[in-house]
Amino acid sequence: MPKVTAQGKTFECNKGANLRQVLLLNDIDLYNGNAKIINCMGIGTCGTCAVEVEGEVSQPNWKDKTRRSLPPHSPTSNLRLACQTQVLGDIKVSKYDGFWGQGSSLAWS
Repeated sequence: MPKVTAQGKTFECNKGANLRQVLLLNDIDLYNGNAKIINCMGIGTCGTCAVEVEGEVSQPNWKDKTRRSLPPHSPTSNLRLACQTQVLGDIKVSKYDGFWGQGSSLAWS
């Protein structure tokens, strides 16, 4: 089972599990500020679940690529939408500041 490290916690999940669901089930603060209330609930349209992932995850799908190509995100950033990402191996997740997690300072890692 892959291990996920986020916000100072390490936990296991099933291979292929949805990263957004895994983080929320383990009480990780995935959303910054009011994005906790105003988000697309995992359908890939808002971009507020953007995180930096180190490790083995699925390739970006068209929803992930499309949303991250629109402001305030950038297609060249090293972020992924947690709601569109499957965990395939051990990973480390970091969240940046800003409403969409697109900032330059770490919110947590």
